[in-house]
This record gives sequence, C-alpha cells and structure tokens, in this order.
Amino acid sequence: MIDIRMWGKALTGIPRLDREGWERLDPIARWLVATRAAVFIMTATSCGIGGLLALRDGLLDGPRLVACMIGLVFAHATNNLINDLTDHRKGVDRDNYYRTMYGPQPLEHGLLSERQMFKWIAATGAIALAAGAYLVAETGMVTLTLLGIGAFFVLFYTWPLKYIGLGEPAVIAVWGPLMIGGTYYVVSGGHWSPEVALISLAYAIGPTTVLFGKHTDKLEQDRAKGIRTLPVLLGESLSRRVTVVLWISQLALTGLLVARGSLGWPLLATFLAVPTLRKVAAVFARPRPQERPEEFPASAWPLYLSAHAFVYNRRFGLLFLGALLVDVLLRR
Repeated sequence: MIDIRMWGKALTGIPRLDREGWERLDPIARWLVATRAAVFIMTATSCGIGGLLALRDGLLDGPRLVACMIGLVFAHATNNLINDLTDHRKGVDRDNYYRTMYGPQPLEHGLLSERQMFKWIAATGAIALAAGAYLVAETGMVTLTLLGIGAFFVLFYTWPLKYIGLGEPAVIAVWGPLMIGGTYYVVSGGHWSPEVALISLAYAIGPTTVLFGKHTDKLEQDRAKGIRTLPVLLGESLSRRVTVVLWISQLALTGLLVARGSLGWPLLATFLAVPTLRKVAAVFARPRPQERPEEFPASAWPLYLSAHAFVYNRRFGLLFLGALLVDVLLRR
C-alpha cells in the first residue's frame, strides 16, 4: 500500500526502521529510505541555482532543466547506494558502526541482499545515465565530459577519495562548478561563464560543511577503521573551527558577489541566516558531546554536528535560491 506520509518522512529525515517496518513500505518508500533521500535537497538546490542563472541570462531550456534535475538526483541516489555497498563489502559498517546507528543500512541490517542492491544500483544509475545521454545528444561532447567527471565521483567518492582526505574537496567541486556550472552549461545550450563558477562556490560551501560535520561526528570511528577523512587528518577541534570559517566565508563571498554585480541585491537576504549561524557556531565552538544532550532529539542522534550543519545549510540554501529567484524576476 502506498504511504505518502512515509515518502515525506524519508524526504525530510532518515526514518529508523526494523525489518517489519521495512516490509510494510511500498517500493518507492523503500527506495527513498535506502538512498537517504533527505539529502537530495542539496542536489536539487544546486540544479535549481544553475537553472535560475540561465533564466536570468535568457538562456533557459525547460526540458533540459528537467532532465538535468532527474539526472543529478538519481546520480546522487546511485552514489549513496554504492556507498553502502562498498562500506558493507569492506566491513566498515560491521559491529554497529556509526552509519548503522542513525538509520537503516539495507545490506548490514539484512533488508536487502547484495543481489537486490546491485539491481537497485543498476536501475537507479540507468535513469541517471538516460537523462545524461539525452543532454549529451542535445548539447554535445562537453556535456559528455561533464557526465564522465560526474560518473567518476559517483563511483570513486566512497573509495578511494573519502579514504585519503579528498571527500570534502570533492563535494565542493561536485555541488559547485560541476552541478551548478554544469546545469547552466547544458540548459543554456552550451554557454559558459566564469561568473557562474564563482557563484556556484557560494552555495557549494554549504554541502561541504554538512559533510565536515558528519565526518567530525564519526571521527573516532573512522580513524579506527582506517578511513582518513579530512576531519580525521585535521583533528576534531580544528575541524569544528574550519567549518565555522567556511560558513563565514560563504556569506562573505555572497556579499562580494553582490558588491561586484555578479548577483543582485536580493541575495543580501542570505544574511537573514546569520541568527541560525550564531546558534550552530556556538554548537561548533564546543567539543562534540559523547552522550546525547537532553534537549537534542533522540531520532537524530548520533548525528549531532552534521544535524546542526544540515539545518543551517538548508536555511542558507533556501534563502539563496529564493533570493536568486527574486533577482531573476526583477532583472526580467
């Protein structure tokens, strides 16, 4: 039976399910849970920003934007499934590892067999590739190159990039120039602008801080497993400080882009996120608690720093997207 409410829960959080709960889910809900669909908002926002920038310049092609959105979201979903498969095969998620504590890991919890997981990866990846193939046919070989770069990150983010401290730089490249710049390129029919690449960084810093928070949350567990994420290399204290600096630089870059005319004055609305920034910065100023604080929701624990980072990024991202839409409307 289709459960629309569960779709909503999976799109806004990571539901905790046992086998009985899993068996009651409809196929779409299972896919949304298994792919950790709550994080797709970051990908959708990147695509939306690229589309709005193309619209601002009078270059938007609607069908290509739809194909780009489908391709990017399903590529992200494919990456998440491959992430689970890779970590399961390498034994990373064994013995109640961090990932299995904050949400269902279909393989580790026995909800899916490896054979079923391969089928899910193939089907999800095929949809992403189909959308990419359409865009290549529409816009040419540069788009094929972008598709190849994206496929590289989908296949090799979990290993080896995450294992050698390159996961975080990969995220800022993917959610910035690749997603936003790539979307602009394909929906505009092959136009490129250095300004778009610079604007893309103003948003991409946000998803990078969410990953910083997540990897800082599980720093000790990753170190014990031999996974050398950037927070493992930097240490907990410096990682928390770096995250706050990234947030400040994000606002500073946005202000600079407005000052030079790359973005319109409506983008100053992103500074409405400052009160939320103060709250999350105060959280990041203290060592991560080893036990769940009483006021912190049990449903989110042991995510802690990443949960706060996600809240701020969602706030900043939606303000950025909404302000950009206003900017586009005023310019047109």
